[in-house]
Amino acid sequence: MNKQGYINQAEGALLHTYNRYPMVWDHGEGMYLIDIEGEKYLDFVAGIAVYALGYGNAEYNKALVSQAEKLLHTSNYYYSVPMAEAAEKLTKVSGMDRVFFTNSGAEAVEGALKTARRYYYNKHGKADSEIIAMNHSFHGRTMGALSVTGTAKYREPFEPLIGGVVFAEYNNLADVESKITDKTCGIILETVQGEGGIRPATEEFLKGVRALCDKHDILLILDEIQCGLGRTGYMYAYQRYGIKPDVLTTAKALGCGVPVGAFLTTEKAAALVAGDHGSTYGGNPLVTAVVSKVLDLFEELKLTDNVKEVGAYLYEQLEAFAEKHADIVVEHRGYGFIQGLEFNKPVSEIIAKAMEKKLLLINAGVNVIRFIPALIAEKKHVDEMIAILEQCI
Repeated sequence: MNKQGYINQAEGALLHTYNRYPMVWDHGEGMYLIDIEGEKYLDFVAGIAVYALGYGNAEYNKALVSQAEKLLHTSNYYYSVPMAEAAEKLTKVSGMDRVFFTNSGAEAVEGALKTARRYYYNKHGKADSEIIAMNHSFHGRTMGALSVTGTAKYREPFEPLIGGVVFAEYNNLADVESKITDKTCGIILETVQGEGGIRPATEEFLKGVRALCDKHDILLILDEIQCGLGRTGYMYAYQRYGIKPDVLTTAKALGCGVPVGAFLTTEKAAALVAGDHGSTYGGNPLVTAVVSKVLDLFEELKLTDNVKEVGAYLYEQLEAFAEKHADIVVEHRGYGFIQGLEFNKPVSEIIAKAMEKKLLLINAGVNVIRFIPALIAEKKHVDEMIAILEQCI
């Protein structure tokens, strides 16, 4: 069957919840994806910030296959060696104390929200809590995660949602403080807003929110599903700011392709007890063996060092690009391997032209192109990307 045949086959059976590009991938090699016709594309999307290790990492594949041949699943009523090892490694690199493994980032957000509400319930003995979330945020499409997503077009078709959610302006500390009441149980925000246009939190804002949470005994939930795990040059972006959340959500690069996420808590915030939360597949031996190997490879390959070095180079090149094309580029934002260019027009045409020239890019909102390559990207890949991007303007 040819490419169009597979596309037609998929369109005939799949629910139409995605506007897919007409690409059918066969395999990947490092920074490149190869389609079923043998065409090779430079990938600056990385599965939407998933493939930190690039495609085809031999050690990763070996760990995956080895565990698949040994044991895939039992139940969370039992322990497994991969789960124990992955949990210990993840708490170590994050600085958190407790972890619950999920199957996705959205599930991790659901667990984080429940943690904040349970913490409030334990303290006050009543269930009337409120959560403060940020405008222009994105936390997922399950009902709880959608409830704290600060973009009305995502929420409106599915209302009423979980309720008890108040929205504040991102990077506006006074506005966040004005929304705090004696019912506030948690404040959730992305350390770097992703879908909202690649907008990092300012140091003043993030430290200020941390101080407000300490003052009012509110849990600070940081969603680092996209920006975490090395993408900013730190294992988690909040480490750049010298603060720590009470609850952390993580996914995407955690499994580098297998379906796994997690929410982590400090000892203080570990409010959930047996029966409060669960998952049939969460933390199974297969995915946690992969998580364990991913965390080992982050250290062995010194990926955060690479992101700091090559990310700085990417920043320089995008700054130069923005200056050169100041007539259409509004702003350059971000750092490390999560950066964005905001244009004064929709970017869909630029992305389509780039794809024709064998470069994969993705938007973050209508007018922003985001650059989220694998963490193994080298300066030569940045040069190749910029050269193609220049041809698409």
